[in-house]
Amino acid sequence: MKKSIDNMIFKSLVVLMRVLFGVGWFLAGLTKITGKTGEVSWYEQPTVFLTEYLTKSLDKPNVPEFYKNFIDGLALNHVPFLNYTIPITQIIMGICLIVGFMTLPAIFICLFMQINFILSGNMNLLSLTLYTSAFGLLFFRKDALILSLDQYFRIEDFFKVKKPNYVRWNKTEETLLQK
Repeated sequence: MKKSIDNMIFKSLVVLMRVLFGVGWFLAGLTKITGKTGEVSWYEQPTVFLTEYLTKSLDKPNVPEFYKNFIDGLALNHVPFLNYTIPITQIIMGICLIVGFMTLPAIFICLFMQINFILSGNMNLLSLTLYTSAFGLLFFRKDALILSLDQYFRIEDFFKVKKPNYVRWNKTEETLLQK
């Protein structure tokens, strides 16, 4: 009895972690569009914040050299595109995680964005918490699908790894091989 209660509590905490992870991404995208208190939104002055952020990352010592090359060669050349797609992607992935729709792809997309934020020198407690939460949700993805649209519509079946269908040997085949 105690084990089933502990299991139920654990599963509830994993679902709560999925929802809070989604809320974090949703709010991250929303504050970029609406602007934080005292700051201008990304949409009011397109490319200003992101260009400054990426330019400052080039001077940070904790940004790896290969990522500095990526920022300088690719990201800075596509700032207008990234300026609009990053917040919209964060909002969409946040909503997907909150309601549990396409959970596994949403976790991987969020993990990809989080790795890029960390590589660009944005290393803080929130970044590490989101990064760790993504791996926690991947490890316990079966429990993360509880109370989700994936479970309701059986979308998780598309992401299950199917076992290969091996040919089974019977005694007749074994005796034929021995001869």
